[in-house]
Amino acid sequence: MGLALETSQKLAEFSALPAEEQAARRGAVRVLVPTGLGLNCEDETQYAFETVGASVTRMHLLDLLERPAQLMDFRILAFVGGFAFGDHLGAGFVFANKIRSRMYDTLVGFIENGGLALGVCNGFQTMTRLGLLPGLDGDYRTPRATLAPNDRPGYRDAWVRLGFDERSPCLWTRGLESMSLPARHGEGKLLFADGVREVVEAGHLVAARYVGADLEPTESFPQNPNGSPGGAAGLCDPSGRLFGLMPHPDAFLYPFQHPDFARRRGTGQHVGADGLRLFDNGVTAAAALG
Repeated sequence: MGLALETSQKLAEFSALPAEEQAARRGAVRVLVPTGLGLNCEDETQYAFETVGASVTRMHLLDLLERPAQLMDFRILAFVGGFAFGDHLGAGFVFANKIRSRMYDTLVGFIENGGLALGVCNGFQTMTRLGLLPGLDGDYRTPRATLAPNDRPGYRDAWVRLGFDERSPCLWTRGLESMSLPARHGEGKLLFADGVREVVEAGHLVAARYVGADLEPTESFPQNPNGSPGGAAGLCDPSGRLFGLMPHPDAFLYPFQHPDFARRRGTGQHVGADGLRLFDNGVTAAAALG
């Protein structure tokens, strides 16, 4: 049985379980959130995962580096947003090098053992620096992508709209069509090593793209805040278990956080906290795959 077919079967079997059993299995999903050294989105990330039923442990990176084997006790590793080491030498670079030098074998073992990982903004930058994404041919050690400075220099903080590729293997974006999220970064232009973009596109690994009002991918500012070719905003590995994106689902956990909340509610439109849907997908996948 192919990997994609086996995954789909397990997800279907999980969805058929009684609600009580689903909740129990979701509660057994343990999420590790490394913190410290300039990161600053651990509170909202913890809240998001706990809201959809998982158990979360926050741990300072230096404590994790002292005993890397702790990572194997978890099912999901969440690289959160912020400014690790002040983004000196490039966003995510120093943070990634700390991991590479002290616990890289353990991290790769975690992934090869079926672990899931999510990287948001600075966390996405860290994952590409490490080589976790795009993770072609099971190689999680060789960097093949980077998040370069935005075409328009400087840090931009504004809401964007994402469209999701329904053919992507990404477990985090299953069933999602589009959503608005805040994006806040100065280095978010997704670029690939020679020949890699073609492989990534053919495998539908660009799971999320910046889209315009017509919901078509765009490279135009401000809908695309950084100029990523093809509107690329998020990237997964071929297994679909690893996913990184620049916009912040952790910053849209309450309906009133959306700038159009009052208008949408006043005109009778649905108002939801779209960011939670992505976390829900990840925890569901972890619970289903065991």
